Amino acid sequence: MESGKIDYSFLPKEKFRGDDYLCQWNGFWFRQPFLEAAHQVLNHYKPLPTDTVLASYPKTGTTWLKALLYSIINRSSRDSILTNHPHMLVPTLEIQLYGPKTGSFDSFAGTANSSARILATHLPYQVISGTINSTDCRVVYITRNPKDTLVSSWHFYPKSKEVKDPWSLEDAVEKFCNGVGNCGPYYDHVLGYWKESLERPHKVFFITYEELKSDTKTHVKRLAEFLGCPFDGDGKEEDVLDEIVSSCSFEKMSNYEANKSDDGHMGWLKFPLSSFFRQGGTGDHKNYLTPEMINRVDKITAEKFHGSGFMYGI
Repeated sequence: MESGKIDYSFLPKEKFRGDDYLCQWNGFWFRQPFLEAAHQVLNHYKPLPTDTVLASYPKTGTTWLKALLYSIINRSSRDSILTNHPHMLVPTLEIQLYGPKTGSFDSFAGTANSSARILATHLPYQVISGTINSTDCRVVYITRNPKDTLVSSWHFYPKSKEVKDPWSLEDAVEKFCNGVGNCGPYYDHVLGYWKESLERPHKVFFITYEELKSDTKTHVKRLAEFLGCPFDGDGKEEDVLDEIVSSCSFEKMSNYEANKSDDGHMGWLKFPLSSFFRQGGTGDHKNYLTPEMINRVDKITAEKFHGSGFMYGI
């Protein structure tokens, strides 16, 4: 994108929910305010070599990993996690910092000399690659089982303060399978970062929600090594590691007062802060999707992921 106002009239559009619609740009679908924000990110965000960028498709574990990354880099930070929502500790570029009417650009520019900025983005690699590859900043990418991602999205979007219309599961499945979702197609989003992690593992750390859930402590240590702040193995550091894993667990975080608010929201995205904590497990799709829905998603997963050599998601 170049500087200047975006002309949306020429972009393909698809109805998403209620009166909300998505615009297709560069092969991906975006809500209009999200696309406006992406325009600002690509034109104004200048990553520092010391930046850590958490990238993800929506509803794949972003909130949890924000808390973990913040705690790893700042070592413990239990008080911050207790009193601040993870989205306040690790702002999302296109929502809080460069989003429409956020007013955060100037204050963010003032942190240019910070040695440990942690930022997040939902932008696909195919869109933001030029920006994040302009320096030696590190990228951490998380993904989640496609069926669980679908169900999590279906639960999440109706909590919007702007679009109150109900969303049928059948329509959510149809949209997901057709690749129509904010920052979708999901499969293209995941594969963009996965392929980059294979080519440049020193640059992109790729992890699945299921891996992180099954052995959080091991993967927190791996993340710390990737970020250049490893735990040295002595007793004190081991205690800090255990505290991070415990303080950032879903069970603990979902009960912190800062995460239970139904009033607050992040930037222009009008969702209550409590809506980012629902179930926190794996395999939840089995409680909602019919066998036919599961088979349909699995067929696409086999074609998109397995066909690319990424043996995941079924």
